[in-house]
Amino acid sequence: MRRVAPLGGGTLPVQDHVALAEIELCGELIIAASNAEERLSLESIDEVLRVAETRAESAGA
Repeated sequence: MRRVAPLGGGTLPVQDHVALAEIELCGELIIAASNAEERLSLESIDEVLRVAETRAESAGA
């Protein structure tokens, strides 16, 4: 028999930090897109998603 923890009680589940980071970036992208008057350029999307920062961190690792 499987037991299921009741909602709102008990311990919190283990957080998936990668998934949380992706959700945060998606939210930032949605905000940027909703504030833009036109479609976001690929450069704008890369800026919102911090692609250059990620590449620099990967190159330094």
